[in-house]
Amino acid sequence: MTVAEQRTVTELSGPPSLGSYYASAAARAVLPGGTGRSLPATELVRRGVQVDPGHLADYARVCGLRVGNALPVTYPHMLTFGLQVVLMAGRSFPLPLSGLVHVANRITVHRAIAPTETLDVRVWAERFTRHPKGAQVDLIGEVSAGGDTVWSGRSTYLARGAKTPEVAAGGDGSTDIAEPPVPTGPASAVWRVPGDIGRRYAAVSGDVNPIHLHPLTAKAMGFQRAIAHGMWTAAHAAAALEGRVPDACTYDVVFRKPVLLPARAELVTEQAVDGAWGLALRSAKDAQKLHLVGRISG
Repeated sequence: MTVAEQRTVTELSGPPSLGSYYASAAARAVLPGGTGRSLPATELVRRGVQVDPGHLADYARVCGLRVGNALPVTYPHMLTFGLQVVLMAGRSFPLPLSGLVHVANRITVHRAIAPTETLDVRVWAERFTRHPKGAQVDLIGEVSAGGDTVWSGRSTYLARGAKTPEVAAGGDGSTDIAEPPVPTGPASAVWRVPGDIGRRYAAVSGDVNPIHLHPLTAKAMGFQRAIAHGMWTAAHAAAALEGRVPDACTYDVVFRKPVLLPARAELVTEQAVDGAWGLALRSAKDAQKLHLVGRISG
């Protein structure tokens, strides 16, 4: 029996209200017990999902993306993220949802996805492993249309200071998302990241993790100030390459130093000889301080 066949499928009838899940997760973070020692053998599914044109427009506006005949490369992550939160907020999940940090992401777009298509979305967890700073886990999302997978994503999250069991779950044997080469040329754009971008992105993504919302709640989680969402930086960086990358592509990003809000940052883009695009987001004050390193390839 394969790993997929061992998972129990739970179907959700609509989009979850994430605020309540974060609130209950925050309450459990200060109460003893309730945390599992292995990943739940659960797959969450939503069927017949329709993209809300208003939500797509709001997301594009916050991230600096265009609204066209195909969904932006990062938008289907919005469809999978709510299911990720439901899974990670469960009492049996081995890592605390509050304070989880997104450290890497791989997106594969198999073909252009029209905003009018009817989609099925599924999410599960795998690869619960050690990390030098704690423990990490991968949340896998797949979006399909007409029975064919059209988009897939692997989100790697870190729980600082957490521990894994002696034998951690290895999932399908995948390894860490490798950090792409760092482009080192001149900046192609300078970002002036406002202090409220965490709250604005939270409003469209549902990611109301306290580390993004306010300096005081971020400090309670060990950060100097509120930090920008990793997927906002990934989407805003990808926006610089719209029209220059194919519809079917793979987008790898590794998140380095968090973007402390407000901030000034420089985006570097560079095309390789194989046609792939490298991206780096670095501090405007210190070019050696990297926030994001990415690669988009066809």
